[in-house]
Amino acid sequence: MSVTTGREIVGLAVPAFLALVAEPLYLLADSAIVGHLGTIPLAGLGVAASVLLSATGLFIFLAYATTASVARAIGAGDRHRALSLGLDGLWLSLAIGSVVAVIVAAAADPLSAAFGASEAAHAQAVTYLRISAAGIPGMFLTLAATGTLRGLLDTRTPLVATVIGLSANVALNVALVHGLHWGIAGSAWGTTIAHAGIAIALTTVVVRHARAADVALRPHPARVLAAARDGIPLVIRTVALRAVLLLSVWAAAHLGDAPLAAHQVVATIWSVLAFAVDALAIAAQAIVGRDLGAGNLPAARAAIRTMLRWGVGYGVLLGALLALAAGPITGLVTPDPAVQRYAVPALLVAAAGQLVAGYVFVADGVLMGAGDFRYLARAMVLSLTAYLPLAAFVRMVGVWGDPGRTLVLLWGAFLVFMTVRALTLWWRLRTDVWATAR
Repeated sequence: MSVTTGREIVGLAVPAFLALVAEPLYLLADSAIVGHLGTIPLAGLGVAASVLLSATGLFIFLAYATTASVARAIGAGDRHRALSLGLDGLWLSLAIGSVVAVIVAAAADPLSAAFGASEAAHAQAVTYLRISAAGIPGMFLTLAATGTLRGLLDTRTPLVATVIGLSANVALNVALVHGLHWGIAGSAWGTTIAHAGIAIALTTVVVRHARAADVALRPHPARVLAAARDGIPLVIRTVALRAVLLLSVWAAAHLGDAPLAAHQVVATIWSVLAFAVDALAIAAQAIVGRDLGAGNLPAARAAIRTMLRWGVGYGVLLGALLALAAGPITGLVTPDPAVQRYAVPALLVAAAGQLVAGYVFVADGVLMGAGDFRYLARAMVLSLTAYLPLAAFVRMVGVWGDPGRTLVLLWGAFLVFMTVRALTLWWRLRTDVWATAR
């Protein structure tokens, strides 16, 4: 691999890392703000966040597929087509986001009830969901705009917008939750306003690029529908992944409010670490997409080897740091001794899984950049199939078992799921079939 390629990976990954790690860190801050209201609001936030992230995460292809298609067009030397594809993604995201917002707002009660949390935690979750639904179109626009800019090999602009927007989010949450005493509703309003601001900023940047390239801004229904069809395999993949995460919350909810709140703490910290390593996956999406678009498979292979090594190395480092800081981190999020007592052992299990996670996230990004979406969908469904009986067993054990040990068992089951993912991705990357799968 050349020095230039190494610098390019770093140049894309570092801003992507800062942007990706910013969102879960601010989410951690939101959890801390709500956590100081008490255990029940924190448990309610855990349920609401799971529903909201599932609703938005289902359409993560708006970012991933857009990055791959735009990067391929850039690699082929067609900037006009690249920006046309980016605009298609924006129109599609606005349409889907508007529909999802209405559904989430209307079904907030039954969606929250599905987790089986206590009545008090359920009420908190419904309040948060109904308010946050208004911010879903903005979240979707942010996905598509960010994907377009990544495909253009620009990860700095999303970083600036994310840091400014989410800093405003924390300030708004503190003011609304504790200043005006709006409770969990204040957190929901702060998040909604901040995400709308980020969406407007990033969409404006993409539109300026399109105008500079003389690309028409009006929607093209046929192309938008084609983009939607291309995203179906990624929707299937995301459904399977969200099913795993929802099953985890379902199993934890049966253990009581304190263990459920502890699970929310561990899941949030896992997200922080996942997004940190995922910066390399974003670099992989952009670089692999561009190199394949240019017909340069050897260059793509060289970058992939480097990024996979870095991913595993980062996983080991992050796991070690988490194991050392599990207690202090938990104390920052919640003052409740019971929640802390449940969370720390589960965090140690999550720390042990970072090596596997480092490989999984980067390899996943490689196949995303290659547009190998159908294989990713099949692999995730297989991984979900392996996790289903494990989640059911943990739920059953929770009926009579110790809640703390059961929560540790739940995170052990999640690491089995991650291991299956790693094996399916390794199997695909053994040959060059993925490079011609699109």
